[in-house]
Amino acid sequence: MPNTATAPQIALVEDDAELRGLTAAMLAEEGFAVTPLADGAALDRHLARATPDVLLLDLMLPGEDGLSICRRLAPQGRMRILMLTARGTEIDRIVGLELGADDYLPKPFHPRELVARLRAILRRGIDTPAGPRDFADFLDFRLDIAGRRLTHRPSGGEIAISSGEFDLLACLVGAVGRVLSREHLLDTTRGRAGGPFDRAIDVQISKLRRKLGDDAASPQIIKTVRGGGYMFAPRVERGTA
Repeated sequence: MPNTATAPQIALVEDDAELRGLTAAMLAEEGFAVTPLADGAALDRHLARATPDVLLLDLMLPGEDGLSICRRLAPQGRMRILMLTARGTEIDRIVGLELGADDYLPKPFHPRELVARLRAILRRGIDTPAGPRDFADFLDFRLDIAGRRLTHRPSGGEIAISSGEFDLLACLVGAVGRVLSREHLLDTTRGRAGGPFDRAIDVQISKLRRKLGDDAASPQIIKTVRGGGYMFAPRVERGTA
C-alpha cells in the first residue's frame, strides 16, 4: 500500500463500479493514493476537503458529464486533468482539450499506459528550475513560474489558464526565438509521443493565442513555422520578485 502522506493523490471519477474498483486497486499497487468516486457530486464533496494532484475523469457520467466537469474545474488550475473516453471520435477528444483537459486516454486502455500517462503528467514542471518567486515578463503579461500563474501586468488581473496550458506556455517562453516541433512540445509537456493525427498541441496553442490576444490569422506571439512547429517571438525579461 502506498504511503498516503507522500503518494501522488488521484481522484478517479468513474461510474462503472467494477471498472472503478479494478482501476483504483491497480493504481494503488503502483504507488498512487486513489480516491474512487462515482459521479460529479461525489467529486465536489471530495474537492471541498482536498485537492488531488490529478483528476482522472471519465467522459460519460450520470448527471453532470465529464466535459461539463472539465469546463467547470480546468480554468481554476487546481489540478491536472486526464480524461478517459470510450468515444472513438476525434472531436470528443478535441473538445476535452478545448475545455482544459491536460491529456486524454481512449478506452479500453492498457494499465501500463494509464500509469505511464499519470507519471508523465506528474513529472511536468519538476525539471524546470525556479526560485521562490521567479517570473518571466513579455508584452503586457507576467508568467509566474513558481506560482503557475499568468497575469495581465497593467491591470494585475489573473488570466484563467489550465495546468496543461501553463506547461505549454512555460516551455515556449523558456525557448524564446527557437522553433519547437510538435513532437518536442508533446514529449516535454505530456511525456509521450504523438501519432500523425494527434492535435493536442495545436488545440492548446489555439487556446493560448486567444488568451494572449494573438491574431489567429497572423499570429505574432506564438508563431507557426511551416514544417517546423511553433516559436515564441516576443522579447522575454526574467527576474525574481
